[in-house]
Amino acid sequence: MPIYEYQCEACQDVIETQQSLSDKPLTTCPSCTGSLKKLISRSSFQLKGGGWYSDGYSSTSPGKAAPACSTASSDAAPACAAKESCPCKCG
Repeated sequence: MPIYEYQCEACQDVIETQQSLSDKPLTTCPSCTGSLKKLISRSSFQLKGGGWYSDGYSSTSPGKAAPACSTASSDAAPACAAKESCPCKCG
């Protein structure tokens, strides 16, 4: 169950409570009976390491760089080894 934070507008106390997603938000402070407002808190959820995103959903494979364009001289058009799949559309 998620933990929600509320702050009392009268006494400024911050209250943490576990509530189901279907529960109604708290409205009354248990300390002074003032009105509560729901706070937006940071999530503890983090994606770390290689995992599913870099292994399965990124545009390039891990350890494989995108092809780079190079020019032979300053007046020549860039040429890539992978003409059709070149990201800079030089081919």
